[in-house]
Amino acid sequence: MLYIFAGLPGSGKTTLARRLAAHLCAVFLRIDTIEQGLRDLCHVDVQGEGYGMSYRIAADNLRLGMAVIADSCNPIELTRRAWEQVAIEAGVRYVNIEVICSDPAEHRRRVETRDPTVIGLRLPTWQDVVDREYHAWSVPRIVVDTAGRNEGECFDALLSRLTQAR
Repeated sequence: MLYIFAGLPGSGKTTLARRLAAHLCAVFLRIDTIEQGLRDLCHVDVQGEGYGMSYRIAADNLRLGMAVIADSCNPIELTRRAWEQVAIEAGVRYVNIEVICSDPAEHRRRVETRDPTVIGLRLPTWQDVVDREYHAWSVPRIVVDTAGRNEGECFDALLSRLTQAR
C-alpha cells in the first residue's frame, strides 16, 4: 500500500506521516530530506529531482511488499497523479491523504514557531505558505483537519478514516 500524504507546510502532515510509518512499520519517504540531501551532497538547485528520486525509491520498496509512506506537500495535480502511477505500476493500492489546518491563526503560529527537523533545511515563512501554489483536488482523498486537536486525536481520526476507506 502506498500512503500519499499532501498538505501545506505546518499543517501537521509530517507528524502524522511519521506516526503512521511507525505504526505500520512502513518505509518513510520525506521529500524535504531527499531534496536537502541533493542540495548538500550534489549541489543541485532542486526542482523536481526530489520527487523523481522518491518515486523510484517508493517503487523499489512497494515491489518488495513494503508499505510506503510518501510525505510531501504534493501541491499540484502532476505530482499527485505521479505518486498514484507509482502504485499502479507496482501493482499495489494507494490512498491520498490531505492534511489541513483550517484555523489560519493556529496554522500561522505553527509555521512561525516550528524547528527544522532536517539539518540545513530552510523552513518556509508564513508568507511562503500563503503564496504557495496548491491545486484543488479532483480525486477522492482522506482529509484530516488538525486545527484545535492534539497529535493523538489527529492520528486516531486518520486511523479511523483509513479503516473506513478499506
